[in-house]
Amino acid sequence: MDGATFAGRKVLVTGASRGIGRAVAAAFAVAGADVAITGRKPDSLAATGAEISPPGRAVLPLACHQGHDAEIATLFEQLDQKFGRLDIAVINAATNPVFGPIVQTEKAAWDKVIEVNLTGAFLTAQAAARRMAEQQSGAIVFISSIAAYDPVPGLGAYSVTKAGIVALAKSLAKELAPRGVRVNAVAPGLIETQLARALIENKRIHDQLVAAIPLGRHGQPEDVVGAVLFLASEAAAYVTGQVLVVDGGSRM
Repeated sequence: MDGATFAGRKVLVTGASRGIGRAVAAAFAVAGADVAITGRKPDSLAATGAEISPPGRAVLPLACHQGHDAEIATLFEQLDQKFGRLDIAVINAATNPVFGPIVQTEKAAWDKVIEVNLTGAFLTAQAAARRMAEQQSGAIVFISSIAAYDPVPGLGAYSVTKAGIVALAKSLAKELAPRGVRVNAVAPGLIETQLARALIENKRIHDQLVAAIPLGRHGQPEDVVGAVLFLASEAAAYVTGQVLVVDGGSRM
């Protein structure tokens, strides 16, 4: 994609201190966008911002816990002050504090996963959508998961939230289309991130999952970048309410 495609665009990427969010934020910055990144830990977030900033420009780190309503509100106040507008929001932040059968999942763990992955994503998207609707333009891209379609063993609560993200994206797409705002989602397969560590480090589970992937490997965060940039770009001007699966072919 042309390096000038996103020149001057104001972009928010949540959960960007590592993994998919970091890779996506770095790509937008290289493509000329002004990028704000969020994460829970200010120190690691600031370090990421410095590491991925292109020469002569800066990526803006804004600490925000997606599970805290007040922090989301503060985030958008800061974006209003720093950027003045928002053209693209990539809602990626997620958590999974539990691994095991869903029937054994404690309510506290369930509540945390729902709070961050679904409620927090909803509040972030809602704040972004209001600003984009007012300016009559914008693109929101959610990071869902193929777990939305085929729940991953041991990741029941996480899978439920990712299915919710698909429904949220489609609902917002229908509501916002008349206001010039597009909403889509990317559903990655097995990607080497912190959240997938339990699956990748368990050889039996990893080998079983990879055996079902025609490309014969698990993915890297960079494998997801192109799909996100496409959906956020003018190349996807006639695309809304869609989910683009990036999984090495496992869901053909």
